[in-house]
Amino acid sequence: MSGQDIAERRLVVASYNIHKGLSPLNRHLVLHDVRQALNQLAPDLVFLQEVQGAHLQHARRFATWQDAQHEYLAGDLLHCAYGKNAHYHLGHHGNALLSRFPISNWHNFDLTLHRLEQRGVLHCQLQMPHCEQPLHALCVHLNLRAGDRRKQVQLLIHYIQQHIDAQAPLILAGDFNDWRGELSAILQQQLGMHEVFENLYGAPARSFPVRFPLLTLDRIYVRGLAIRSAQVLSGSPWRNLSDHAPLHAVLQG
Repeated sequence: MSGQDIAERRLVVASYNIHKGLSPLNRHLVLHDVRQALNQLAPDLVFLQEVQGAHLQHARRFATWQDAQHEYLAGDLLHCAYGKNAHYHLGHHGNALLSRFPISNWHNFDLTLHRLEQRGVLHCQLQMPHCEQPLHALCVHLNLRAGDRRKQVQLLIHYIQQHIDAQAPLILAGDFNDWRGELSAILQQQLGMHEVFENLYGAPARSFPVRFPLLTLDRIYVRGLAIRSAQVLSGSPWRNLSDHAPLHAVLQG
């Protein structure tokens, strides 16, 4: 394999809870700054949570409001898919994937256990250059209660086992709300997945709250891909763009 082929199989991945495009205290619309910051990362894949699909009140409040935030963040450079999870009279929000590679198929799998937290996982199949099998990218946001998360991760494991070939490359990323650190062992034992920060540094990343990251809520799990590097982006400009810090990783196919 040539050096160019190796470079082409390198994947720059980010996972980010964008807080519906609002600043940490909801005072300012920062979606435009989020797009600029993400573009500077030059990512191949971005797993997004709390993406606003529409919101009538925010559209009246902010002169530069954008519905379909995933489409705005993707721009003309990236492909995108959106999984609508939370529905309410003013609008809806959910998860989204931005991809430098074509999305050949996508499906939004409902993980909702009760109406107070409407959650899901967005499953996209990506056509990758130099790869016979598609890359499966799953973007997830789990509940706040630990008991709910345990149920949701079992639903997620069953879905993956039923719909994704065990030999296919897989990335599962998002906001797991797993501050107790219970889920990594389950995902490793049942799916053979490894979390990138735990693999490199022995512990998941502290990503919340963004100004003083203490809690390990966000994760990037992989299978069939090598982990080259990983970092939490908690400095400028990220500290003013969401209540979460984004995770950034470089993988090798």
